[in-house]
Amino acid sequence: MDNNVAPHWLLLRGLARESGHWGEFINTLQVAFPQATIHTLDLAGTGQFHHQTSPNTIEEIATFAREKALQFGFLNQPVILLALSLGGMVAWEWMKKYPQDIGASILVNTSLASLSPFYQRLRWQNYGQIVRILGASDVLARETAIVRLVSNQSDLALLSIARKWATIYHERPISFSNCFRQIIAAANYQPDNQPVTPPVLLLNSLGDQLVSPKCSHAIQKEFRLLLEIHPTAGHDIPLDAPDWMIEKILFFLLRT
Repeated sequence: MDNNVAPHWLLLRGLARESGHWGEFINTLQVAFPQATIHTLDLAGTGQFHHQTSPNTIEEIATFAREKALQFGFLNQPVILLALSLGGMVAWEWMKKYPQDIGASILVNTSLASLSPFYQRLRWQNYGQIVRILGASDVLARETAIVRLVSNQSDLALLSIARKWATIYHERPISFSNCFRQIIAAANYQPDNQPVTPPVLLLNSLGDQLVSPKCSHAIQKEFRLLLEIHPTAGHDIPLDAPDWMIEKILFFLLRT
């Protein structure tokens, strides 16, 4: 598969995040695939759907996402599905139920409750920090704490990103209840251990402070999938190492 054989992309973000949080990565992906059509899709309760109530199961979130993709005309032909964290769980469920929709998937720092314990899927060292983030009233302070949790960039870069993310929140806020419902959905997602049929690339990072890299290893081992590992990036690899990520995706698609 070359650049012209991967013309349609659909991108899904993770927990309490929306399409705006992809930032400059969309442009980076478009440069790598100049002939591609790239779409982003918000999950229920986030982004353009922030007024709606998020389901509290991955199965229902995936159903919502597919219905919107069909409505928007994103599935006229199979897509390359690129998904981060909780978005990766949605992508996994999507591949299990509707494999005909998807030509291939790239799953970034994701996990499955059927393969990894809860304290790896959400590192126990961060439980207190996450509670403080959920309870914070100052938007910039909260977004700064989130960026520090998912990125390993310099303090100056993190502050710049946090300001952009605070603007996103002011424009399309995700409610505490929707965030909590997504956490419940992610925590309880235990798909059966039958393999999916579309080709899958796993990407993870040893510097991930939020989710243990062991979770991607567990998926790789169970299903014998290709796993590429970044040595220093944080949980948000598209933010910390976009060029590395594009390189690994290109290699994967050329082999697929």
